Amino acid sequence: MNAPDLTTDEHLGLYRRATEQGAEWWRVSLADRPENYRLEHGLGDSGNAGAVDMDLVVDAENLRAKLKKWRREGFAVESDEAHDDSEEAKRDAFMPELQRVAALATAAKRPASTPRSASVRIGEIDVPCGSETPLVPRINPAYLFSERFNDIVADIVENRRVMLIGHTGAGKTSLIEQVAARAQHGVLRSNMNGQTTVGDFVGFWTVKGGETIWVDGVLPTAMREGLWLIVDEIDFAEPSILAALTAVLEPHGRLVLKEKGNEIVAPHPDFRLFATANAVGAMGQFRHLYQGANLMNEAFLDRWRVYLLDYLTPAEEADVLMRTLAPHMTRTLATTLAAIAADCRAAFAREDLSSAFSTRRLLDWAELMLRTGDPERAAGPAIYAKVSPEDAALIRGIVRHHIAPAA
Repeated sequence: MNAPDLTTDEHLGLYRRATEQGAEWWRVSLADRPENYRLEHGLGDSGNAGAVDMDLVVDAENLRAKLKKWRREGFAVESDEAHDDSEEAKRDAFMPELQRVAALATAAKRPASTPRSASVRIGEIDVPCGSETPLVPRINPAYLFSERFNDIVADIVENRRVMLIGHTGAGKTSLIEQVAARAQHGVLRSNMNGQTTVGDFVGFWTVKGGETIWVDGVLPTAMREGLWLIVDEIDFAEPSILAALTAVLEPHGRLVLKEKGNEIVAPHPDFRLFATANAVGAMGQFRHLYQGANLMNEAFLDRWRVYLLDYLTPAEEADVLMRTLAPHMTRTLATTLAAIAADCRAAFAREDLSSAFSTRRLLDWAELMLRTGDPERAAGPAIYAKVSPEDAALIRGIVRHHIAPAA
């Protein structure tokens, strides 16, 4: 066995020899650091499935010495075709290999030298900062970035098109706004409430001062100025609006303004596109709760990264209550209020309630409760007046289940 040329990847693979005690093997793979190699040693019939008893990282020079030593000791390299192709071996090898290459991919995406002041840490992700404008949302210091949001924030950094689906009040829009607030990016919102036309979205001609002028809609405005555009309730959008969106759903997709002589709008590097929906994909089973929502085909959905956002867990929501209403909100009060909200949402999912119970509604109720000292009195303007009499009666029953009347 000749020592492979280290300028290629031909030296990567499995080196094995037979001994009186059984097979002995070394596996060579790329390490996380450039120009370094990972060596794994083990005993057994299969290098792919055998237990590793030695794991080390060496540079190219050390690997070259190892290869010469292995040659003297009778190790032979196996070709890819000679590897164990059993289903069990492939199954066992998949996760270790995935974790290795995922670490390499993450390291490759990380900028070599980005000034700390040019980015902000959100969860586990460094998000590049924009320029402060009046359109930057206000920071909610009590906002809780759950660990489950890390993939969404990473997609924002990578300029993916992100769609968030979930029930009303699950925090879909506020997540994007709070990322933008901390990273200093301006946000435009366009609500597909049935009144938004393709002209509002893309642009239109109008007469001003006797002159015919073009007015950009929210989409080209966001693209030109590098703003983040949130298309709220996209499942209620007109087909003409969805057709206009399709052209820019690729990370660097461009918009063609046919009404303006086929002018091409190229996206600013800071432009990001988001959508929220209540009854799409995994939420399709709840379409009857959101009358008027449109079906969306898989070809359109496949152009987005689609994340299902559920409500905060009771423990997370209790933390939000305490952080928002500190120092007066205690753990005992917060835990009970979060349990009430969870029961109301469960009733909504069962269709016993016709209205959702958002974190915003819970915070409003808790704040008014701290002022009045009376849960029932605070629930009047914060909850009961916003729902039907039937819903109010059911919510009142849930509240009384968790809170005993004052003596």
